[in-house]
Amino acid sequence: MQKNFLFVLLLIFSFSISQAQKPKTPASSEIFESIQKLNFLGSVLYVAAHPDDENTRLISYMSNHVKARTAYLSLTRGDGGQNLIGPEIRELLGVIRTQELLAARRIDGGEQQFTRANDFGYSKHPDETLDIWDKEQVLSDVVYAIRQFQPDIIINRFDHRTPGTTHGHHTGSAMLSFEAFDLANDKSAFPEQLNTTNTWQPKRLFFNTNWWFYGSQDAFDKADKNNMLSFDIGVYYPLKGLSNNEIASIASSQHLCQGFGRMHQRGSQNEYIEFLKGEPIHDKTDVFDGIDTSWSRIKGGKAIGNILYAVENNFNFTNPATHIPDLLKAYELLQDIDNEHWKNQKTKEIKNIIAMCTGLYLEASAESPTSTPNSKININIEALNRSEQDIILESISQSDGVSISKHIELTENDSKKFQTEFRIHANHDYTTPYWLEKKGTLGMYTVEDQTIIGLPETPRSVFINFNLKINNTPLTIKKPVIYRYSEPDKGELYRPFEIIPEASAKISEKVIIFNNGEEHRINLIVKAGHENLIGTAEICHPENWNIYPEKQNFNIANKGEEQTLTFTITPPKNQSEGYISPIIHVGDNSYTKELIEIDYDHIPYQTVLLPSESKVVRLDIKKQGNNIAYIAGAGDVVPESLEQIGYQVQTISPDDLNAETLKRFDAVVVGIRAYNTIDELKFKQQILFDFVESGGNMIVQYNTNRGLKTDHLAPYDLSISRDRVTDENAKVTILQPNHPILNTPNKITSKDFEGWTQERGLYFPNKWDKAFTPILSMHDKDESPKDGSLLVAKYGKGYYIYTGLSFFREFPEGVSGAYRLFANMLSIGKNQLTQKHQLND
Repeated sequence: MQKNFLFVLLLIFSFSISQAQKPKTPASSEIFESIQKLNFLGSVLYVAAHPDDENTRLISYMSNHVKARTAYLSLTRGDGGQNLIGPEIRELLGVIRTQELLAARRIDGGEQQFTRANDFGYSKHPDETLDIWDKEQVLSDVVYAIRQFQPDIIINRFDHRTPGTTHGHHTGSAMLSFEAFDLANDKSAFPEQLNTTNTWQPKRLFFNTNWWFYGSQDAFDKADKNNMLSFDIGVYYPLKGLSNNEIASIASSQHLCQGFGRMHQRGSQNEYIEFLKGEPIHDKTDVFDGIDTSWSRIKGGKAIGNILYAVENNFNFTNPATHIPDLLKAYELLQDIDNEHWKNQKTKEIKNIIAMCTGLYLEASAESPTSTPNSKININIEALNRSEQDIILESISQSDGVSISKHIELTENDSKKFQTEFRIHANHDYTTPYWLEKKGTLGMYTVEDQTIIGLPETPRSVFINFNLKINNTPLTIKKPVIYRYSEPDKGELYRPFEIIPEASAKISEKVIIFNNGEEHRINLIVKAGHENLIGTAEICHPENWNIYPEKQNFNIANKGEEQTLTFTITPPKNQSEGYISPIIHVGDNSYTKELIEIDYDHIPYQTVLLPSESKVVRLDIKKQGNNIAYIAGAGDVVPESLEQIGYQVQTISPDDLNAETLKRFDAVVVGIRAYNTIDELKFKQQILFDFVESGGNMIVQYNTNRGLKTDHLAPYDLSISRDRVTDENAKVTILQPNHPILNTPNKITSKDFEGWTQERGLYFPNKWDKAFTPILSMHDKDESPKDGSLLVAKYGKGYYIYTGLSFFREFPEGVSGAYRLFANMLSIGKNQLTQKHQLND
């Protein structure tokens, strides 16, 4: 166990993908494995649709056993899913899942790529998927990824031949990959790409099949496998002290927001890939059969290989620095190679290996984690040579164009430190995910710069080049500027260095509901990007809404400090909705964006700039009951949304659930996927059912049908299926128009289902006891009606309600009908507005 823990730590601190990474201090075994990969000139591109679709077992096997350069092309960033670790959804969830994918690749040894496709939610057919995505744009991105990466082998996670049998994104990813396989080598296909890349023809295309695609293990065992290759991906790596499956388990467990933490797997396990097209394969034990993966693959490469194979065969684990002369010789020969693709890739690898062999520690740490355009910041430079090699730091050159001559001799284990000033020019871009800078569509992000399409992150624009001479050979190593600091309870920590606006602003409430004509006070929070920020703030609003005062002054002394300005907003008399947004004026500059910070321990610190706006909704809504207990599930904003319409909501822990506590509440609402994520709930069900029997209302929001913590989700029989309605505009048929839940205290009609976003709902029950009354019916195109979206059952004096409707998506969008319906769900059985259970009783 200790060995595995140490290995995870080594991986976290040794791979170079993270932008906020500590300089590498690898063990000799890792240096040796890097040399093995340096000597393998072959590549594999794995293709699927979402974060978590990738087979980390196969990616790790190709990278760590075969030694191929391996990448995962995820067509989307997973924006349409749910979040088990926090409230972020949509774009912000995509940022988290991007970083979780990068964390997984740091462990399994792969690289990460994307397209501009936006995960718009579950899709039942690739025709719908490719229409919403804009097939030509996404196909273009897949072709570009192939041309850039130049894979010999492409492996699809899903089967392109089975549309309609699984998620449309899944099948769509395979269909696009199948088509792009040939188009990548066609000059007439997306010719504009050839300004920055070249055509490329992959050698073979495979489908990563298994028993699941055949319906059962027995069916797969009987299937004809003559067209398949298989690998034992349970191979053990003595240099790592872990098996391939253990590495894969650690990698996939990085998808924490999807609840993918899992037990390690060990021992032999076969993985299968089915040959689809390309060059015939004869040796079914070798996916690269017939493909030259040696240095002889490229003109002039044989001489380089003669040097580097000798280094690999005679590697000095005790003192890797003894190989520096040979590595430098190979490096110089590599610069004369004509093949730009392999020259660039292998130059990066060999420079990295040279730095590792010398124990070079190069760091550029800013005095602060952020700065603003048109400012100066001090950067602390550290350079350390931990070998006997002759190394001189000739100069440093900065991304701001400044070059500083140094000529410092880096003697063994003698750390050299100095400080340099860095100027951030006035028009420097802010640090934010590049795919969010411009408004996209439902299915596509807008990225116009061809050179950055597909990159996992925005390239760091503030860096230091360390211009060295190692044994008299010039070598430049580029390091992004980071921020290094410490905390008493955590020790040394690293953050990315970010460029932020001098001012940003947010309205504290993203949706503001007015259920009458009364005015409402709103807080505008202004944040300073530098010291002594002075300016004015105003709020843009729809014409029929009034905001007072029109402008307010602010004066913020300290960088990072916030000042709250209070405005009063008055809604119109009649039902209306629109958006309000702040404008911050500082001198001649205006700012309209919110600075969002995402801070989780398992990913680097993230800053995201998005347009700052809040939705205001004047609606006619009535409610009965007052005090609500909320049991949080996988993260949503339902409690805050209920408070918007006047409920008093208290989030309570399952540990605190008891009959006495529940006496204070009119209803209990259980958060999304709570029965998938909270073990304690299975011991509290009877307490909750007794609460209902005594006259309370219990509303349970959607759970998945896999991994339920209890067999008794309701006081009556209830079975959850995978039924869902993905079309947010699907017709809603009211089955029980006279039921109280549709009439009291608000009259619910088909109009209340207009303006819903992303989907109607998911994981509807498909079997239930006759005590339940189905209220609504809906279905996607060409499907049978689904009646399980909202089920109501009288139980004793109270009501138990199960709903798969996506309130957790509709509330943040300010969908008025969703609020009205939920108020009725809370109010059912309450004959009059009551204040009998005040929280302060």
